[in-house]
Amino acid sequence: MLQSLDRVQGLVRVNDFVVKFANVNGSGSASANALFAKSILRMGIAATPRNIFPSNIQGLPTWYEVRISEAGHLAARGGGPDLMVAMNPQTWDQDVKSITPGGYLFYDNTRPIPPSKLRDDIVILGVPLTEMTNKAYSEARQRQLFKNIVGLGALSALMDIDPAVIEQLLSEQFNGREKLIQANVQALHMGRDWVRNNMDCPIGLTVRHADSIGDRIFIDGNSAAALGAVYGGATVCAWYPITPSSSLAEAFIRYCSRFRVDKETGKHNFAIVQAEDELASIGMVIGAAWNGARAFTATSGPGISLMQEFIGLAYFAEIPAVIFDVQRAGPSTGMPTRTQQTDILACAYASHGDTKHVLLFPEDPHECFEFGALAFDLADRLQTPIFVMLDLEIGMNERLTRPFTWDDSRKLDHGKVMTAEDLQAGKTFGRYLDVDGDGIPYRTLPGTHPTKGAFFTRGTSKDRMARYSEEGPDYQDNMERLLKKHRTARTMVPPAIERKAARPTKRGAIYFGSTSPAINEAELLLADQGIHLDLLRVRGFPFGDEVEAFVEAHDEVFVVEQNRDGQLRSLLINELEINPKKLVKIVHYDGTPISARFITDAIAAAIASRPTARKQGA
Repeated sequence: MLQSLDRVQGLVRVNDFVVKFANVNGSGSASANALFAKSILRMGIAATPRNIFPSNIQGLPTWYEVRISEAGHLAARGGGPDLMVAMNPQTWDQDVKSITPGGYLFYDNTRPIPPSKLRDDIVILGVPLTEMTNKAYSEARQRQLFKNIVGLGALSALMDIDPAVIEQLLSEQFNGREKLIQANVQALHMGRDWVRNNMDCPIGLTVRHADSIGDRIFIDGNSAAALGAVYGGATVCAWYPITPSSSLAEAFIRYCSRFRVDKETGKHNFAIVQAEDELASIGMVIGAAWNGARAFTATSGPGISLMQEFIGLAYFAEIPAVIFDVQRAGPSTGMPTRTQQTDILACAYASHGDTKHVLLFPEDPHECFEFGALAFDLADRLQTPIFVMLDLEIGMNERLTRPFTWDDSRKLDHGKVMTAEDLQAGKTFGRYLDVDGDGIPYRTLPGTHPTKGAFFTRGTSKDRMARYSEEGPDYQDNMERLLKKHRTARTMVPPAIERKAARPTKRGAIYFGSTSPAINEAELLLADQGIHLDLLRVRGFPFGDEVEAFVEAHDEVFVVEQNRDGQLRSLLINELEINPKKLVKIVHYDGTPISARFITDAIAAAIASRPTARKQGA
């Protein structure tokens, strides 16, 4: 029963709170949790769900957190949930402890819970879910699955969620299977009716129809990147399963089955290989790319570690390749199902010897799509590996994002490729010859001409005409040209985006990737404290002139990132030769998504700790 509100004054919020579901992995709760989040979206309110799950297959605790924000905030809020749906006895104590004071605890009270397991400063919402499902269903699996829908129905009554919205979602989910639709709708109303007949509802946390979604779509970054790869002309994917990147390759398989099958012949115009390991997968990508295909792999930090030698081959032999790195917590196995931005340096300088690679940093699924396509043009134009740096937070979790657009007149940019006609006409071809000063040589595809052009390559030192050479001047000439090519890439990667503060300030913040939603919200919270920051979102490496100019224009720059060592900060210092004292680390690395609250507190504390704290920007 509902704990008396005379004893506890529950939180009262409309369209602005956090709900967290505590479940057991394998219990069938995922579908009901997703229905909850989507029902909020269908009511016109921004909802950002996050799966928090273990790296084993089944049995350990899982959580599903939903940030509900009509104001449109998409970042993890930080702190405890306002409503905890506690369905896992194993994590009961920590789940109850985490609830915000004045918040709500929803649980199955079929079996009584000792008062010592509850709290006096929260509202208790006990509903006999097991008792109801045991009476209604005879099969054990039915009881387990429908219990989740009964619980969803109970929550819909407590929070005033429009049941018609959920019914419509069920109809779409079980399209054409009327019996399943009817059974789920019946279970939904079983929970709703019990709550409406036995409890005071709605509670203080309610949702009302709004219009804060606009034309945005709801998709995860891995799927968006895979679709971008299709539009970018990719026809070859070689990969080895690894969390959290596997769903990117799986999405590419789905999209290719839809878009890369000849309608008349049924022929598959793509090749997808699940390799025996990451080393084999990148080798296949490089082989396919050498022969002219647009090819990629999807992996995470441990895969990047295994690919190092082949990445060096692609860099030195100058072969296009795209690597989607969906980052997770390391080192070693680390926390495979937790998020971090922890591979920045590993990818920027991947392989042994002097290497510098191109990195792209998408902030949301929209840019995952855009950069997923762009990466293949860059790989061809620069004849080098391109890393698209996602992470688990942006890759695996669905998020509201701008709709994708594509210009049908856009042509794939293959860069400097000599044709058979060029070769036959006697044009000078030196595989590693810089003819126009940008560091990028011309290439040929094997078999372009029966006797001319390049057919083979290797990873040893060579001269400009691709002849094997261990002469010092030849080696140094080649390495200097590669560095020049990397400098040319500064004009090709997406430029950083600056956003000025509401008033002049000498303080700034640099950030990238999935940190964006938290920064956007923190900007408002900091302004409320009189702290104003100019913001710069880095979207690619090598850094453009605008990044160096931003740092030079400010006395103090906070670098916000999700790793222990401040890897982006180190890259900025190393590449731009910046005074390290000017760049202040703001790092978050416990595996959970960075929150606006964390950023706000960390920056405010850093400013307050200065011996002579200035009030500039206040």
